[in-house]
Amino acid sequence: MNRFTIQLDEIKAAYAAESNPTLEVRLERINRIEKMIAANEEKICKVLEADFGVRHPIETRLAEFQMVYQAAKYARKHLKEWMRPVRMETPSFMGSSEAWTESQSIGVVGIISAWNYPIQLALVPAIAALAAGNRVWLKPSDRCSRTSGFLAGLIQEYFHPSEFCVTTGGIDVAEQFAALPFNHLLFTGSEATGKKVMRAAAENLTPVTLELGGKTPAIIDSTAKLQEAASAIIYGKLLNSGQTCIAPDYVLVERGRQDAFIQELQAAAQSQFSNPEELTGPIDDAQLQYWQHLVSDAVDRGAKAIPLLNNPSAGARRFEPVALVDVSPQARVLHEEIFGPILPIVTIADTATAIAYINNRINPLALYWFGKDKKNMRRVLEETRSGGVTINDTLLHAAVESLPFGGIGASGMGAYHGKAGFDTFSHHKPILQVRGLLGSNLLKGTKPAHPPYSKKTERLLKRLK
Repeated sequence: MNRFTIQLDEIKAAYAAESNPTLEVRLERINRIEKMIAANEEKICKVLEADFGVRHPIETRLAEFQMVYQAAKYARKHLKEWMRPVRMETPSFMGSSEAWTESQSIGVVGIISAWNYPIQLALVPAIAALAAGNRVWLKPSDRCSRTSGFLAGLIQEYFHPSEFCVTTGGIDVAEQFAALPFNHLLFTGSEATGKKVMRAAAENLTPVTLELGGKTPAIIDSTAKLQEAASAIIYGKLLNSGQTCIAPDYVLVERGRQDAFIQELQAAAQSQFSNPEELTGPIDDAQLQYWQHLVSDAVDRGAKAIPLLNNPSAGARRFEPVALVDVSPQARVLHEEIFGPILPIVTIADTATAIAYINNRINPLALYWFGKDKKNMRRVLEETRSGGVTINDTLLHAAVESLPFGGIGASGMGAYHGKAGFDTFSHHKPILQVRGLLGSNLLKGTKPAHPPYSKKTERLLKRLK
C-alpha cells in the first residue's frame, strides 16, 4: 500500500461520513472555488505568463476565469432543481405503483487536467463533481509546473484535503494516479495518453470521461462571407496560440475562393494579433520544436508557407503564425493534432467533398461551418460526427454552460459542463415503489405472475403484449 492508496482511503472515509451533502454544503464549496479565483486573479495571470512566456492577462481572464465563474454561477442557479427526484412513467399493469430516479453522489472523483488551460480544465470539472456531492482529487499537468504548483497551494489554503485534494508531479505520479480506484476519473489531454489512462482505470473498473482532441475542421461554404469567416477562424486559431483542443485545425474551402480567403486571414490576423504581447507563447521548447517540424515537414513535401502576420518588430515572437497551402496528403500536419498557430488550407469542390474529407478521418472534437445555405448546413450537421459544433463562429459552443462538452470516438467519451457534468458525476438511482390497484393488494406487483402457472398467467401474458 503506497501513500496514494492511503490518501485515497482517507478521502473515501471522509466521504462515507457525509455521502449525501446538503444543497447548502455543495453550494458553499462551489462558492469557495469562485472566491479563491477572484481573490487571486492577478497572481494567477502572472504565474501563467511565467509558464507560457507570453500570455496576456485579458486572454487568461476570458479563457480561464470566466469559464470558472460561469460554471459556478450556472450550478448555483440550477443545482436545487438537479438534485430533485425525477418522476418516471409506470406501465398501466402496475396499478398505483410509482417510479422515480434520485441523483446520488458517487464518491471520490479523480481529475487529470491539461496544461493548455490549467485553471479552467482543473476547476470546471471540479465544480461539477462538487455539485454532485463528491470529493475531488486533482492531478494538474507538470508542463505548466508554476501554475500547477500555485493552484495546488491555493486549493490547500481554501479546502481541507479530504474535500478537494491536489497532487503535483510528473509522468510517474500521473501513472500512479490513473491506477487508483476512483469512483470516476476525468482526463483531459492527448489521445495517446488517454488510451494509457483508460487502460490503467480498467484495472479497477473505474468509469472514465476522456476529453481528447483531434483534427477540428472549419468549412467555408460557397455562401459564406469570407471576411467574417476569416475573422472568426483567426481568433479561434490564435487564441492561446492555437494551444486549444477545439481550435480550428484546418480549413476546407473551394479552390476558387482560396486566395481571397487567405488575404482575409492575413488581414484578420494583423488586425487582431499584431501586438507580440497579445499572442501567447508555446508552453515549452518541445512545443516550439514540434511546430517548427510540422511546418518544415509540410514545406519539404511541397507545401507553401504563407505568413499570417506582417510585424515590423520582427523576432518579437518565438514563432510566426502561418497558413499552409498545397499541402501533401502525406504531410504530418494533416494527420496530427497541430495545437499551434499553423493553419493548413485544403481545397474542396463542394459540400459533398467536404463531408467526405471529414468522414475519412477520425471524429473531431469540434466542427465549424460558415455560410448561409441552410440546406448545406443541415447536410454537414446530419452527415458528419463531431463532439460539438459552432455555426458562423468558433469556440463558442464550449462557452455555453447549458451545452454538454465532450468528444465522440477518438476525440473522447462522456461529457461535462452544466447539468451534463452533474449527471456524469452522479448515480441516477432508479426506484420503484410497488402498490396494488387503488391501494389494495389486488394485482399488486409480481403477485399475478406467481406460480403455480395457470390460465390466469396465460391471460396475463396476453395483456402484457
